[in-house]
Amino acid sequence: MQFSHENGEIDVAIKDLVVAGWTGRDKAAVAHHIQELQDIGVAPPSQTPLFYRVSRTLLVQSDHIQVVGSGSSGEAEPLLLNHDGSLWLGLASDHTDREMEAMSVALSKQACPKVCANTLWLFADVADHLDTLILRSWVRDEGDWELYQDGTLKSILPLPTLMAKFPLDAGAGMLCGTLPAIGSIRSARFFRAELHDPVLGRSITLTYQTSELPKVA
Repeated sequence: MQFSHENGEIDVAIKDLVVAGWTGRDKAAVAHHIQELQDIGVAPPSQTPLFYRVSRTLLVQSDHIQVVGSGSSGEAEPLLLNHDGSLWLGLASDHTDREMEAMSVALSKQACPKVCANTLWLFADVADHLDTLILRSWVRDEGDWELYQDGTLKSILPLPTLMAKFPLDAGAGMLCGTLPAIGSIRSARFFRAELHDPVLGRSITLTYQTSELPKVA
């Protein structure tokens, strides 16, 4: 995969991919969310945070993905990549099949592509102000864009903490968890996300469209 950064471009060969779940920093809020999901039939995690291994081929750079049925949705997440001895920070969407989530969270993570932006920042350049980074997403069907997620990385576990719990080998990538949806988790035809650095005055963005493949039996 090819990414741009402030000094040029790099080609990254993704060898392993993991999706970190249940990464909220507020333990009471995480417990409340787990109970909400239990109430609709989603089994609680065996521990928090939890690291779901998924196929490396799921990480894509695309403005259009295909999913089965209408029950999936995106969520904005920081993306960490270990490439050639350096750690990089980017942006991705952990697009997830919500209907399958009720049967198995692990399988729901494997069911959909994970769209990532084609821009990276050196982790060292943001390490001293990670909690100030702003993560947002918007959704749209046929109307206007609606704000779907909005907060800072202070809401999720510190990224170094996640890497300490699940070290990233060379060529590995990690989606690092997300923020609560504004209103409710819902599907939309279009998804847009932004990771904004207010200290250095720059942003990473991604936008993609989802189309549905028919369910057949």
